[in-house]
Amino acid sequence: MNEITKAVIPVAGLGTRFLPATKATPKEMLPVVDKPAIQYVVEEAVSVGMRDVLMVTGRNKRALEDHFDRNCELELALEKKGDAERLASVNLSTELADIHYTRQGDPRGLGHAVLCAAPHVGDEPFAVLLGDDLIDPRDPLLAQMRQVHREHGGSVIALMEVEPERSHLYGCAAAERDGTSPVVRVTDLVEKPAPGTAPSNLAVIGRYILEPAVFDVLRRTPPGRGGEIQLTDAIRTLAATGHTVHGVVFSGRRYDTGDRGDYLRAVVRIAADRSDLGPDFVEWLREFLLDHQPVEHRSVDERPVELRPAALTA
Repeated sequence: MNEITKAVIPVAGLGTRFLPATKATPKEMLPVVDKPAIQYVVEEAVSVGMRDVLMVTGRNKRALEDHFDRNCELELALEKKGDAERLASVNLSTELADIHYTRQGDPRGLGHAVLCAAPHVGDEPFAVLLGDDLIDPRDPLLAQMRQVHREHGGSVIALMEVEPERSHLYGCAAAERDGTSPVVRVTDLVEKPAPGTAPSNLAVIGRYILEPAVFDVLRRTPPGRGGEIQLTDAIRTLAATGHTVHGVVFSGRRYDTGDRGDYLRAVVRIAADRSDLGPDFVEWLREFLLDHQPVEHRSVDERPVELRPAALTA
């Protein structure tokens, strides 16, 4: 079994849900505390040995390349100031991985974006990580998926259980489950099924390990939902034509940064868990929430709490 060393990260999306912030800034560069969202994704790939990273980009994504490139002027300024901590953080993104870029000329869907990676990937299994999904490093989903691939081969997709009424928002999998194991065998996939028609409540989330046979399938896959070439449709074809497809049902911490509300929640959760920011931030947050309770929820003797300037600047 070939060891997986290559990761593909599609980043060609326009980020329209975050306009006007993303008019000139790629959505992947929006900060999550003090790092852009894309850096968390690259760090996740590197943590399991995938240091060969290909980003499938589009127009107006130059900031991504700049972030992972050297900035000699900034490095020199930090060095002269003796700011070793910030210099190390700047150098980290530069030295993190061997990052390559290719353009997706036409916005023809996730499946087409993955197909653009074929010349770089070649004839070996590879991972796909979507930048909208941040997986907490304390819940090593990608490492678990890699282990399933080592044991069974084929392709492996990440799944999570969702409320049945939300199934139509995702690609959903029909799967054979063995007891309580988080590993399932995928027998069918439907991209965003009509309400009430989903094969299960197992939704596909943005982590995949794919065999190179997916490229030939993608070349033959016609546009599906939304007029785009859907990766879900290609994996469905793999499962239907004798290729092994397994799923890992994930129940850990996942942060969806593709939605404005979930993005804000991700920032709060990650900041609260930081040893350098968390204690002061959580204390301020408690006071903020108390001060913003609806009036009917306050007791008679409860007074509004003044927000301390020190807490505001934490």
